[in-house]
Amino acid sequence: MTDQELSVYIKIHNQMREQIKQGLWKEGQKIPSERNLADRYNVSRMTARAAINSLVADGILERRVGSGTYVSVSKIKEKLNGLASFTETVEKLGKQPSSKLVAYYTKNANSSEVDKLQLQAGEKVLVLERVRYADQVPICYEQASIPNRIADQLSKENITSHLYQSLEEEGILQVAYADQTISASWANEAVADMLEINRGDAILSLRQVTYSQEGQAFEYVRSKYVGDRYEMVIRSSK
Repeated sequence: MTDQELSVYIKIHNQMREQIKQGLWKEGQKIPSERNLADRYNVSRMTARAAINSLVADGILERRVGSGTYVSVSKIKEKLNGLASFTETVEKLGKQPSSKLVAYYTKNANSSEVDKLQLQAGEKVLVLERVRYADQVPICYEQASIPNRIADQLSKENITSHLYQSLEEEGILQVAYADQTISASWANEAVADMLEINRGDAILSLRQVTYSQEGQAFEYVRSKYVGDRYEMVIRSSK
């Protein structure tokens, strides 16, 4: 690409970004084809393609196989240098959080729950399964296990609505930190149905153990996030 072509593609990039910012192209809206953009800006298709590619790389546009290029839909963004509930994270972004409770039951802890929650064999856990939404759009499917001796001290409403806040307000414990394990995976049929995506679509799997200030594990969560609706920001330091 010549210096002149480079200058033109940057100009197109900046103009398109500003138009998207101003709302001339809405979130989820399909943009014109490379040929149409090339004609509109009186440039080659290669230059138009370079501008589009740069906007895709910036996360402003997204390509959909077999469909075209669209303005990216805002993702729920979570910074991993702090600890906040899903509700708090969504509210800070100016969106409306909500949940659909799929299951709520007590059972004997399995070996993974015994290990993660530092339980004795035979102890019971409360399990809640739910789909979490932001502005009515499904973001994740979540399965959380809480030691029954802790869950028994709270109402169902407190557990399903504001667990961390309720634990602290009731003087049960102070939420301190969490260990999180993140991996990429694919949606099975059950998860795909709940998240309104296709089976085999990319999802982000997160396993989290949350601890009190005393180092007591009180929550073990397994979450499945829709890959194109959620992203995590990790702050690293030397």
